Amino acid sequence: MIYKIRVILDAKEDIFRDIEIEDASTLEDFHNTITQAFGFLGNEMASFYTCDDEWNQKDEIALFDMSENGSDVRLMNETFLEDILTEQTPKLIYVYDFLNMWTFFVELADIVPKENGRAYPNVLFSFGELPETPPEKTFRSESSDVDFDDTFDSYEDLDFDENWN
Repeated sequence: MIYKIRVILDAKEDIFRDIEIEDASTLEDFHNTITQAFGFLGNEMASFYTCDDEWNQKDEIALFDMSENGSDVRLMNETFLEDILTEQTPKLIYVYDFLNMWTFFVELADIVPKENGRAYPNVLFSFGELPETPPEKTFRSESSDVDFDDTFDSYEDLDFDENWN
């Protein structure tokens, strides 16, 4: 089967790509397709994240295992689209280049039979130009007491020993 997927840049402007890809493709294949569709070189770290219907991030599926013990990290080259992106769970978050945090919303639009003579993956539609720099992100905690944009004028109220070593 063929997945028709919309990949949307998290930005104020509408910037997206509609992609067709085989359901038996790995997430690494899909990652390569996304980087090419948006004009990235593809040489930066990236991860997919499962999420709920409100786009709340859950489990990571990484391009490489960067953990020290080679552990429980789920990898793109071992994970197939058909196992992670379904009609019941049609959304993913994709982050490319962790220094710049290019963030994309990925949504399964349709599942159709494979057409004979057609090459996959395929960019069906391209809308908008990727900006030179990634859109600004504002990070806030779920608790309204902490604003990560605040600067600390005084460290006296923080609970740590400044002479710890």
